[in-house]
Amino acid sequence: MKDTSSGDHRQLLLIDDDPNLILLVKDYLEFRGYEVITAGNGREALEVLERNLPDMIICDIMMPEMDGYAFVQKVRGDSRTNWIPVLFLSAKGQSADRVKGLNTGADVYMVKPFEPEELVAQVESSLKAASRLIQHNTRTGDGQPKIQVAFDVELTPTELKVIQFVARGMANREIAEELNVSQRTIESHVSNMLGKTGLHNRTELARWAIESGMA
Repeated sequence: MKDTSSGDHRQLLLIDDDPNLILLVKDYLEFRGYEVITAGNGREALEVLERNLPDMIICDIMMPEMDGYAFVQKVRGDSRTNWIPVLFLSAKGQSADRVKGLNTGADVYMVKPFEPEELVAQVESSLKAASRLIQHNTRTGDGQPKIQVAFDVELTPTELKVIQFVARGMANREIAEELNVSQRTIESHVSNMLGKTGLHNRTELARWAIESGMA
C-alpha cells in the first residue's frame, strides 16, 4: 500500500545519469507520496525547469553534458529557481567534495550509497526549511518576486479554508482531519486551485495566499 503521509504530493526533480538509480530512488520516493520527475543530466534538467518548478531538486554531480555543479550554479543564478532547495547525491565523499558541493549552492550533500530513509528525512527537512523561508521572505518583502495570479480568480469558501491551511504548512492529511473530510477531497481542492491560478505547486499556492492576505 502506498504511503502518502510524507510527500503529500510535493513535486521533486531527480537528476542522475544512472537509470538504475533513477528507477530505485523514484520508486521509493513515489511510494512515500512524492511526485517525481526525472532528467539524465543538468542540461535536460534545465529544460524541465522551463516547464515545471518543483518543490525540491535531487541531483547527482558527475554527469555528461552538464554536471551537477554547473547545473546548480544556473539554478541559483535564476530568480525563478534560486529558492528551490537542492540535495546533492554523489559517490565522492571526501570533506573537500562536500565543501565544494555546499559552496556551489547545494543545501544538503549525501554520499552514495545511502539509506533511503535518510534521503526521505533530508527531503522532508529541506522542504520544511524552504517553507519557513518563503513565509518569512513574503512577510518581510525580501527575496523572491511576488506570485502573479489573474485578479479575477475566485475560490470557493471551502477552497479558501484549504489554502489557509496550506499556507500554514499543513499536509493534505492534516487538513482533511481538520475539516473532517477525506484526504482525496483535499487533494481535489488543491488540484482545482492549481488549475484556477496557473500555479505549479503547493509552495506557490502558499506564497500566493500569504501575499494576497488570504492567510
